[in-house]
Amino acid sequence: MILLYLQLFWTFFKIGLFGFGGGYAMISMIQGSVVTDYHWMTNGQFTDIVAVSQMTPGPIGINSATYVGYTSVVNAGYGPVWGVVGSLISTFAVVLPSFILMLLISRFLMKFKDHPMVESMFSLLRPAVVGLLAAAALCLMTAENFSSPSLCPWQFWLSVGIFLFTLIAQKVYKMSPIVLICVSAVAGIILF
Repeated sequence: MILLYLQLFWTFFKIGLFGFGGGYAMISMIQGSVVTDYHWMTNGQFTDIVAVSQMTPGPIGINSATYVGYTSVVNAGYGPVWGVVGSLISTFAVVLPSFILMLLISRFLMKFKDHPMVESMFSLLRPAVVGLLAAAALCLMTAENFSSPSLCPWQFWLSVGIFLFTLIAQKVYKMSPIVLICVSAVAGIILF
C-alpha cells in the first residue's frame, strides 16, 4: 500500500509540475499515467471520473486527482478509508508544485514581467498549452463517450450530431455554455 501511495504522489507531483495550461491540459497526462502506464483503472472509469470532475466545484485537474487517488486505491483492493488517504495524497501532490513555484516566482514576476526573456518564455509555452488541450479533447473522444460506428451506428451519429450542434451554437451563435450543457444533457437523456 505504501508503494501505491508513493506512486500516486510521484505521478501527480509530475503532472502538477508539467501540466501547463490548467486542468484540461492535465487530463491527457492523468489518463496516460493512471490508465496506460499503471493500469489503476479502466478507460471507462477514467471517463466517468472526468465527467464527475467537471460537475463538481473546483478545478478539474485537482478534482480528477482527488477521484483518481480514491479510485485507484479502492481498485487495488483496499477499503474506502485508505481510498480517502489516496485522494488526499494525490490532491496534495498535484497542488504542491504550483504552490512552491508561485512562492518562488511571485517575488520576481512583477519585477521582470516585461523583460524580453520572460515574454519569450511565455510565448514558447503557448503552443505546448494548445497541444495539451488538444490531447485532452482527443482523449475524451472515445467509444465510451461517442460509441462507435461499428458497435452502435445510431448512437455514434447522434453523439457526433450533439457535439457539432454545441460547437456551432457556441462558436457561431455565442450561446451560453451552461445552456448548451443543459440542452445536451436533456438530449442525451431523451435520445439515449
